[in-house]
Amino acid sequence: MSTLYNRIKAFEKLGILFSNKFTENSSKESEYWTSELDKAIDLAYKYNTWFTEDSVKKALNEWSKQLNYNSLKNWTDQYKIEDKSEKKIAIIMAGNLPLVGFHDLLCGLIMNFHCIVKLSSDDKILIPFIVEYLDSIVPGIKNQVKFTTNPIKDFNGVIATGSNNSFKYFEYYFGNYPNLLRKTRHSIAVLDGKETEMDLKKLGNDIFTYFGMGCRSVSKLLVPKGYDFDLLFNALFDFKEIINHNKYVNNYDYNKAVYLMSEQKFIENGFIILKEDEKLGSPIGCLFFEYYENPKDLNAYISDIKDSLQCVVSNLNILNSTSFGSSQRPKIDDYADNTNTLDFLLKI
Repeated sequence: MSTLYNRIKAFEKLGILFSNKFTENSSKESEYWTSELDKAIDLAYKYNTWFTEDSVKKALNEWSKQLNYNSLKNWTDQYKIEDKSEKKIAIIMAGNLPLVGFHDLLCGLIMNFHCIVKLSSDDKILIPFIVEYLDSIVPGIKNQVKFTTNPIKDFNGVIATGSNNSFKYFEYYFGNYPNLLRKTRHSIAVLDGKETEMDLKKLGNDIFTYFGMGCRSVSKLLVPKGYDFDLLFNALFDFKEIINHNKYVNNYDYNKAVYLMSEQKFIENGFIILKEDEKLGSPIGCLFFEYYENPKDLNAYISDIKDSLQCVVSNLNILNSTSFGSSQRPKIDDYADNTNTLDFLLKI
């Protein structure tokens, strides 16, 4: 039976493997797995062209910063980690971003659960690669992870991530089990017009990373009346190459055509459409915005919609806000839907 220390060390080595993609520190010992990781990245793109090499490397790079011994130890030291090797946790993963379901698997394996994993068809290469690698460090980990495409049976608890529609399905099937069920969330940015050019360039990362498809992707702006959008467009110019991605441009062109035919007002710069709209979630290639009049009302508004929010990006004094450029860089103790996964697993 593996110990918590051994499992932490295995994930630390996984972080080193990821880090080797961005450094020249790869050793002969790790050449095989570095080569296998390259193959996995190529195959992931063939199955899902949203998973570009840049997008996958972005995910690997962010995880490499979190999967170090100190971060893992400090994280787990906050809890009385129990060995759950006699329990089974079902994990139903989303596939909108590379490795979006990895954190749930990490939490399950840190506690030594047997994990029954239902992968998204959009992200079915990278997670199995990780399990193979971890098993090479701590033999037996592979036996604790069962990948399935069938209806999940015989489990003690479930973590399921999906859309608002799939949430209803999850509630129906898993409502009688200990469960952590997630639905659609969005991220917003609140501007006051005093942001620097660098602030707005960093905001571009919050908007465009992973093509704006994640719950941490800024999909809406709150701006003061009279806001000068030229400031934003000028700062976002560095991201213009996104329009060269075939799926992104197809979405951009489609949404632009819909807005034109329905005579809806919008502004655009050739690679992003800005449209005034009350909704939080904007389509790919679009960014919604809404005007506010009194900054003092912002916290009340955000409090009202908090159950639909993942991140709020701003320089203003807004509760639980994060800085520009940081929404796509979650730390190991930043939990989806702001619900602590380790707390949930400890109760099973």
